[in-house]
Amino acid sequence: MSKNSNLIANKISVYLFVVIVLFISCTTSENFSERVKVCLRNVGHQLLLSNGDTTSLVLPIQQFNETTYKLSFQESLEIKPDSLVVLVNRSFKKSNFPTNYILEVKSCTKEEVVYSYEMRKREEKSIIPCKGRALPKDCYFIEVQFLKKNTSNNSQFIFYGLLFLALVFGIIGYQKKRKNKTTSKNNPTNVVSLGIFKFYPEQNKLVKQATEISLSKKECELLEIFISKPNEIIKREELTKRVWEDNGVVVGRSLDTYISKLRKKLQDDTSIKITNIHGVGYKLEID
Repeated sequence: MSKNSNLIANKISVYLFVVIVLFISCTTSENFSERVKVCLRNVGHQLLLSNGDTTSLVLPIQQFNETTYKLSFQESLEIKPDSLVVLVNRSFKKSNFPTNYILEVKSCTKEEVVYSYEMRKREEKSIIPCKGRALPKDCYFIEVQFLKKNTSNNSQFIFYGLLFLALVFGIIGYQKKRKNKTTSKNNPTNVVSLGIFKFYPEQNKLVKQATEISLSKKECELLEIFISKPNEIIKREELTKRVWEDNGVVVGRSLDTYISKLRKKLQDDTSIKITNIHGVGYKLEID
């Protein structure tokens, strides 16, 4: 893949990521708001039940902004702060909402705050006054302000966005690697001169002028070992271990068979020969 193609692919990936983040962000925000409304309606329903009221309604939840919501009731009710704190906290935890919020109970007539508390993730930082003092039966509404927007879903879409980017770059990298591999095969750089031959270990072949001589994988591996140690004796044990035993295969006379095949393929160059050192191993002799 060319440099320009990589650049274009990277730009497309970034644009797609931005679009996905914006889309999921909007979807997440709407989803969070709806979940808060459902949760607060349930809180209101539980408060009415604690008053023995099974007939009056929880009015539609109002949303003032991204973080502030209002819970109101059709009829008057008594509110016990200790029960309210436990009920709201339990409901929010169950819904996986942010643990940092301020709750205010206000009088419907004067819209004055008659009870409020601040809940924090760390309990020692929470401010919850006068939990034991019940509010007499009256018309109340409850406002909840989240001090932090929901981050659990945000982390999820960031994770999936990064995963998407990793996938795109992975595909680009794979294609580039594949192309480089193909280019390498077509234009091999690992070429070894051996007398009148050119040895291409990556392609398992010898080339004599314009004639190609195919090598088996084992022949190629043996020849690579010999070329790495020209005019040196290489023990049979080393050859069999490196070519066969390291691959989990134990051989008998296979080594001699492949050496014989190599000799025939190299016989056109009298300056090269593979000599058998009796009882020890073999040596590639190059004049």
